[in-house]
Amino acid sequence: MRKFILSFCVILSMFSLVACNKENISSGINVSVGESTKFTKEEINKAVDCVKENFKFPDSTLTDLWYDENKSNSFIDGYLEAGNGSVNGVDDKNVIVLLSNFDVGDSGENTVLNPNSSYTNYKWILIRDGKEKDWKVDDSGY
Repeated sequence: MRKFILSFCVILSMFSLVACNKENISSGINVSVGESTKFTKEEINKAVDCVKENFKFPDSTLTDLWYDENKSNSFIDGYLEAGNGSVNGVDDKNVIVLLSNFDVGDSGENTVLNPNSSYTNYKWILIRDGKEKDWKVDDSGY
């Protein structure tokens, strides 16, 4: 009987851990990578993976994530002139901006974002220390 109870507790714990992490995972993310003269597909896909890993808004689901070089370059110009890029010395070849859409649930778990709403064209500014280095999110928002 004791083994049964212990086994039951272990299984219950595993299910609760999986359920806790499930809210931000979405296998149905629409990813679109446009043509680029600045980055390879692999570099862009690594940036996409970085955003997916860093999307941790409570009770929210990432639905779309894309790279548009013209929009990215425009946002980069602003980032380098007036954003963190104006003080961190990053080279424009090591900055990429991805855009996303995501939905927020109505559970009340997210106290910052509007419940039961959708956010569109949300920016993710990623930087790296060099061409062979990993991307990291430096800023996000509107």
